[in-house]
Amino acid sequence: MKIKFIFFTAFLFCQISFAQKKDTTAVNKLSEVVVTGQFEPQSIKKSVFNVRVISNKDIQNLAANNLADVLNQYLNITVRPSGTSGRSTVSLFGLDAQYFKILVDNIPLVNEAGLGNNTDLSQINLNDVDHIEIVEGSMGVAYGANAVSGVLNIITKKSSKYKWDINAAVQEETVGKEFSAFDKGRHIQSLRVAHTFNKNWFVSVGANRNDFQGFLNGRKGKDYSEADFTRGYSWLPKDQLNGTALISYQKDNFRFFYKFEYLDENVDFYNSTVQSNFSPTLGSYRYADDKRYFTNRYFHNLNASGTLFSQLYYNVSLTHQKQQREVEDFRYYLFTKTEDTNVKVKDQSMEVLSSTGTVSNFFSDKKVDLQLGYEFVNNRGLSIVEAQGNNLKTVYKTIENYDFFASSEIMASERFSIKPGIRFSAQSKFKDQYASSIALRYLFDKGLELRGSYGNGYRTPNFEELYANQIFDGHFFAANENLIPETSTSYEVSLKKFTTFSSGLQLSNMISGSYMDVNDRIDMVFIGKNDNTGTPEYQYKNINKYKMWNFSATNQIRIDGLTVNVGAALIGVSQLIDNQQIVSDDSFLYSFNLNASASYNISKWKTIISGYYKYNGRSQQFLASGSEFILSTIAPSNWLDASIRKNLFKDKFEITAGARNILNITDVNRTGTSGGAHSTSSNLMLAYGRSYFLKLAYNLNL
Repeated sequence: MKIKFIFFTAFLFCQISFAQKKDTTAVNKLSEVVVTGQFEPQSIKKSVFNVRVISNKDIQNLAANNLADVLNQYLNITVRPSGTSGRSTVSLFGLDAQYFKILVDNIPLVNEAGLGNNTDLSQINLNDVDHIEIVEGSMGVAYGANAVSGVLNIITKKSSKYKWDINAAVQEETVGKEFSAFDKGRHIQSLRVAHTFNKNWFVSVGANRNDFQGFLNGRKGKDYSEADFTRGYSWLPKDQLNGTALISYQKDNFRFFYKFEYLDENVDFYNSTVQSNFSPTLGSYRYADDKRYFTNRYFHNLNASGTLFSQLYYNVSLTHQKQQREVEDFRYYLFTKTEDTNVKVKDQSMEVLSSTGTVSNFFSDKKVDLQLGYEFVNNRGLSIVEAQGNNLKTVYKTIENYDFFASSEIMASERFSIKPGIRFSAQSKFKDQYASSIALRYLFDKGLELRGSYGNGYRTPNFEELYANQIFDGHFFAANENLIPETSTSYEVSLKKFTTFSSGLQLSNMISGSYMDVNDRIDMVFIGKNDNTGTPEYQYKNINKYKMWNFSATNQIRIDGLTVNVGAALIGVSQLIDNQQIVSDDSFLYSFNLNASASYNISKWKTIISGYYKYNGRSQQFLASGSEFILSTIAPSNWLDASIRKNLFKDKFEITAGARNILNITDVNRTGTSGGAHSTSSNLMLAYGRSYFLKLAYNLNL
């Protein structure tokens, strides 16, 4: 640990020393425009928050189809895929997907278990994405519940400089070493058509299909009939269809758009247990009891923005979203390859009607701005739960919140700005909640920027934690309607330096530190044994405290066509778990992460060569095991992607070829096992090994 700390300190010192070299101009050429946490779109330099931007160029270089393909590369972010469920979720600073809010054009995205959080990254298509913005730390004032560790905002395309903008693409990708034209590998097709009617009207429609044929990894697939438990797949086959549509109108200071998104996903589960039977009709036959999971999502967003009384700036959205999952159980006869006894039931559902709006620019004096806002949310959830006596029970519940928030941006001087804010949330299920924040920015000479912020927020218990009991023979996992929201406090500070030299060399260096404290964390805990059966019983309770500190450094070098990024982060996490029977050790456990990327644009060849590297250091946590807590350790891992992208025939055709996971990581060792609700295995699955991809795109711009 001391060696890592010395290395990290040296890394910070070197980057500051390098950035302090005398430059020939103090002009900051960072012109990226961001919207997350802003009163209205503005440049990164003017933002009081540190906003990380994932550009459309990065998405193209990675040949990324969904959000999981992109986020693997970024510092402090960990993507956790599951081959058995098909889901990929994100954690930030060691906090899981419950604490990280995902937005589309500033609107939280629904999933079958929540709103904005616990989102399956593989279900978020990037076909019409302009760029992605990430803000770390508490964003509770701007975005309400569950924006504890940060927010990710997907900004979609809403205009084009061309009258017609048509993009079609086909992508073929291996899954590990497995590939064939139809029944192995990953096969992606996409089409997007956009039309600018005139300076006021714009429309676009798009469709994307992602056909993942699963990963066998030694398994024998769907039609294997031997009873040796090798039937099925290590990673489940998944077929996704995404559709999008947009219509927008703009005139003078008024802008209106309606956006529609649709997701249709099928995941196939093939049981490894093959059974035998005999009937007079079929004779001797073999079968397996299989499942299919059907997920559908509808997303409607109606947005209007403009000015009132030639001064006030308003932005109002009305959204309706619904995502549901159905499960189909059926018997598959292996000799005849037919199905029978198909039964489909709705398993989970979340329907949300919401509206959010803001009004700002109250004062003609540009030194002070005030924003007032509201957010009204109606969540109606459904879940099929297993109750006592092995009976299935349908649970319908509605949770509402009515939020009002205010924020101000004060330019105390040309260099110094202050942004305080507060939010009040009236909750139908819980006690009323509050969030507050203050952010500071100071601009020094020679491109040096200092930012600091404080914020407190909250996470509300999700539908599963509140209502989804799983109580059947030998199992007792109980929800808890008496849970209370978790509360959090966070602090961030950063120092950024941007330098431009006469040679054209541009340097951007930033060091940052943060601290977070979360109280009343919810966890599944052992509450005792049944007096009659001796079955261990578990229930969700507010029993956990979490503390985290983080130091990170990011550096970018640009010269001519070369862009190089290097980053490092040291994270310490402390968790105190008190389940009223045993108490965990609350010592800080540390993890060290690195990332790097390089992109070289050979303009005369219209070719871009890119590489992305990520090192995830060892991570540890205490897990309950009987009457004690044990230390579980996940071994470090490395991830490397590379690609080459070339434009042909006056940029009408584009070819991208590359490899993901070049270091061929599949799983990592995980030491420490425990029983009950926290069972773990000796290996943690991360990926299906090295894969290769080839993408051909056609672009018609008229």
